[in-house]
Amino acid sequence: MRRREQREHIFKLLFMKEFNSNEEMTEQLSMYFDSLDQLSEEDEAYMKEKYGHVLEQLSGIDGLLNETSKGWKTKRMNRVDLTALRLAVYEMQYDKDVPTGVAINEAVELAKRFGGEDSGSFVNGILGKIAAGKPAPEEPVPEQPAEQEENSEA
Repeated sequence: MRRREQREHIFKLLFMKEFNSNEEMTEQLSMYFDSLDQLSEEDEAYMKEKYGHVLEQLSGIDGLLNETSKGWKTKRMNRVDLTALRLAVYEMQYDKDVPTGVAINEAVELAKRFGGEDSGSFVNGILGKIAAGKPAPEEPVPEQPAEQEENSEA
């Protein structure tokens, strides 16, 4: 299964969490994964793990969203938009394997597909603000060969 498909399933699980208690989600997760055809153990494990990580970071994610979105606190947001934002912010802030641009683009696509008419631009605007405030990843300093290091000390 491709990352895009996995991301969509994680999005759906996070959306379901909005309407179910923690106790109910255990059964919901089981039924959801049972309904997927030809799901590998690796894919299921990856999706469950990422879903769990997003939930672990939810208060920090929501804090950042509330800080960034003027006039649109998370309690007022459309649940589809909020879910796409939460997943993207998790990827941007905590998942080093997902480039910021990919996280934004995928969230916008999910919002367009499952949300309202303005969902894509709303999600893009908030994530753009977050990305603009995010420090760029540090460039690794190339190592000098031992010979050059000795010469540079002289």
